[in-house]
Amino acid sequence: MSNSATPVLQNERTDILDVLRGFALVGVLLDNVFGFSGWSFLTQQHREALATWPVDGIIGLSELTFINGKFYSLLSLLFGIGFSIILIRNELKGINPLKIFYRRLFILLLIGLGHLLLLWEGDILVLYALIGMLLPLFRKCKDNTLLIWAGVLILSPILIDIVNVLLKVKTGNFLEAIAQGIDKKNGIPTDDSFAAYLYKDGSGWQEWRNWQASGFLYRYAYIIESNRIPKVLGMFLIGLYAGRKMIYTNLANYTSLFKKLRRWGFIIGIPAAIACTYFELFGKKIPDISGLGHTVFYALSVVPLCLAYTAVICLHWIKKGGNTKLKLLAPVGRMAMTNYLMQTFIGITLYYGVGFGLGGNIGPAIFIPVGLCVYLLQIIYSNWWFKHFNYGPFEWVWRQLSYGKRLPLKKQQPPVS
Repeated sequence: MSNSATPVLQNERTDILDVLRGFALVGVLLDNVFGFSGWSFLTQQHREALATWPVDGIIGLSELTFINGKFYSLLSLLFGIGFSIILIRNELKGINPLKIFYRRLFILLLIGLGHLLLLWEGDILVLYALIGMLLPLFRKCKDNTLLIWAGVLILSPILIDIVNVLLKVKTGNFLEAIAQGIDKKNGIPTDDSFAAYLYKDGSGWQEWRNWQASGFLYRYAYIIESNRIPKVLGMFLIGLYAGRKMIYTNLANYTSLFKKLRRWGFIIGIPAAIACTYFELFGKKIPDISGLGHTVFYALSVVPLCLAYTAVICLHWIKKGGNTKLKLLAPVGRMAMTNYLMQTFIGITLYYGVGFGLGGNIGPAIFIPVGLCVYLLQIIYSNWWFKHFNYGPFEWVWRQLSYGKRLPLKKQQPPVS
């Protein structure tokens, strides 16, 4: 066995983890396309005037209830499992795992900053890199302690928002104020004409760059207001626990656990998700006391449904002994970063005024099928890619910079050990 740090080789990979990453990416795409397309910026009056309403409304409600937040949570869980794999592999070699882990996070942060500041404000890579730096603080925790911390962190937004209500504080206000100042300076409209400003055909590079100057501030104002940081860290810890137990290597031994997660995840998650959607649409925002309804039901819906979805995939995998068409998703997951970034490139090209300018005036009845077609193309492309190459393009760059060694990209040369 090599006594130097190396990336996970193909024969060491566990297909189910790649399948779950690939599965998560379709949910992330269907979530993000609401932002790419400009739907999030349309007024209700504008939405109802579209020819595809009320189908748009039904699809939007379904996305908000069953997709929003659930697939980012799955990626967070998988991030925690990835950390546990780095710990286990490198400790077996007698190597300090934290050195390689922090180097990987630093490269991830750089890639994420490029994505966030130059392309799209909805980036999650920066958030994962920054929160990931806290994970080593929990590496020595006992298993039960890890789960307790995870539960506390996932439910902590309820307590945080109770404090915000009592103090009448809106925590992201300072970032929004800065963003609004930048918008005013750049001449970005703050009324209903914003969608036309950014998405209309002919809206050029300047309009796009003007929005990028402030968009990331609005994004992080939302991350702070929605208490996203403790939620993500909590899911990281659940993943760290699952990775320690190496559940992914012996799925069949955990069939009973997966059945319980599926049953209780849906029993708790679906009613809570419906209630969460109600408060999202009709409740007021924190610091109004009615905003607590959304906070409570979000906490009780997102993680249970995420775990239920994960259990459904794992139980199907167990039933088929891994011999399932779900394997088609594994290559998508193996190049998850490349596919995630590719979704941004495609979304901007299709919908923004700097591209084809299709956004700002269409609904989910159109852009959701388009999104599914994009994902289908990613399945085809990813499966073709790994017939010829060892790594996805961005994964190749990420690993080389992380491990400080040249890695063969083409398949003819087997990956070094």
